[in-house]
Amino acid sequence: MTYNNESYFIGVDVGTGSARACVIDAAGEIRATHTHPISKWEPRPDYFNQSSTEIWDAVCLCVRTAIEEAAVDPTAVRGIGFDATCSLVVLDEETDEPISVGPDFTNSDQNIVLWMDHRAGEQTDAINASGANLLKYVGGGMSIEMEIPKAKWLKDNMPAELFARAKFYDLPDFLTHRATGSEARSFCSAVCKQGYVPVGVDGSKEGWSRDFLNTIGLGELAEDNFCKLGGVDGANGTFLSAGELLGFLTQDAAEKMGLTTQVAVGSAVIDCYAGWIGTIAARPDSEAADDADASVVSHRLAAVAGTSTCHLVMSQEPVFVPGVWGPYRDVVFPGQWLAEGGQSCTGELLHHVLTTHPSYTEASKLALTAQISVFEWLNDHLEKMAAEQGAPSVAHLARHFFFYGDLHGNRSPIADPRMKGSVIGLDMNSGADDLAIKYYAAVEFIGLQTRHIIDSLNKAGHAVTQIYLSGGQCRNGLLTQTMATATGLPVVIPHYIDAAVVLGSAMMGARAASGGTLNLWEIMRSMTRPGTTIAPEPKTHATARLLNAKYTVFLDMAQKQQEYRALVDQVVEASN
Repeated sequence: MTYNNESYFIGVDVGTGSARACVIDAAGEIRATHTHPISKWEPRPDYFNQSSTEIWDAVCLCVRTAIEEAAVDPTAVRGIGFDATCSLVVLDEETDEPISVGPDFTNSDQNIVLWMDHRAGEQTDAINASGANLLKYVGGGMSIEMEIPKAKWLKDNMPAELFARAKFYDLPDFLTHRATGSEARSFCSAVCKQGYVPVGVDGSKEGWSRDFLNTIGLGELAEDNFCKLGGVDGANGTFLSAGELLGFLTQDAAEKMGLTTQVAVGSAVIDCYAGWIGTIAARPDSEAADDADASVVSHRLAAVAGTSTCHLVMSQEPVFVPGVWGPYRDVVFPGQWLAEGGQSCTGELLHHVLTTHPSYTEASKLALTAQISVFEWLNDHLEKMAAEQGAPSVAHLARHFFFYGDLHGNRSPIADPRMKGSVIGLDMNSGADDLAIKYYAAVEFIGLQTRHIIDSLNKAGHAVTQIYLSGGQCRNGLLTQTMATATGLPVVIPHYIDAAVVLGSAMMGARAASGGTLNLWEIMRSMTRPGTTIAPEPKTHATARLLNAKYTVFLDMAQKQQEYRALVDQVVEASN
């Protein structure tokens, strides 16, 4: 299967709250996109479930509608790629039907433990206490967001007869399973979230570790050559890098999507990796770049922003960074390594800070009257406040307001789900000015924490010199400029701001359709349009000097929180 200039490709992205599909042509131009909401249930605090049945129906609807809106002949579609959140899907290994993930295990339609679910705290601690060697490939310890802690929680809480029948998929692999009927898995899902170490790495002979699974109480997953997890590569299983040809659409999938069975399906990736694929090949501001060699990406950090933000950087050799997931081999480019840092909540942090403030309703009405977003209204309001107060910049309005924003734990580099938010500088104000200051403080926190992650990466051996940001946060000029100045690095904004992730998936569809004649980097270079660069303020600039000082405070606030918690825990434990 090959393609030409009259060929089209589809990218599918399943995020936390919606499914999307886009149609692109051979030049990488997006012809149409369609989005459909998906449900998220919270049966208990920090428990989040979804439905694989609902998600698959939404995916098919999005693809079918996007094809219609693009007015593209379905027979001209050559390939399709999928990405999704790193959420755990549970199916019956005999019937392929959904199995409930609890907590009461009565609703089998809720068969996905969402990535942001934090129910498995005790299981995560127990796994990390094992001291297993493979933990060094996940930053020194598994995250509460990963699949193995979630599977262990299910083992500890699910009726035994249900767990005995269960098989497990990361959500991206579930989508390709439904699309093709294949049990093949992606290296991205297995390596990044489930403790798979590719054969040949660090003495690995099967990828999965029997000793590790037995030690942590999940020995069932090692039975039948790890078939519940996808098997052993080359024996009873197949594992592929991003966009490698996995198969073709089944008759059922093709009919539901309005396509044909001649559509090639590429191996899937987790959503943030699709964002890396869809942005990292951009040539900033149309400048010529010597990027024929893919090694240039080792200096480019992809920051894929949404509810949370993932930070990804590639290297030719493994680089181990405490608190940063990876390094992962083969997940995107065969033989190359990717590290993944991240912030547990960024878009969600801004949403929470705004919507919980007493003046949010007032600000929203004023923004609506002005026919702008509430973020634009707040940015304008901050500029007016700075002008009225004679402040050198917006940042100086909050010079004595210190906000630490790990409201949903710290993904990296502290890697502690127990981290919380903290504030110094509260007063009795609750008006629009106060809302603006608190909003800015959240923006500032996102920028300073991005610096913390990059500093940790570079200290360990990476050489990040540019940030490639994607997602709706790119439209927030205050946020992008603050991030650039806080880190001291240029921020590159992609041509397709909101569609970078789904565009990356479409590129994987093109990779599959090429039949191996083109590698993924060649496709990325040919299909990625130039981006726009936001330069940092010079280090001598007043804002840069202020943010540098507040970075010292940021680090101290993180350390002090851990010290306070340890002090109190010591007293409580001594009292028991």
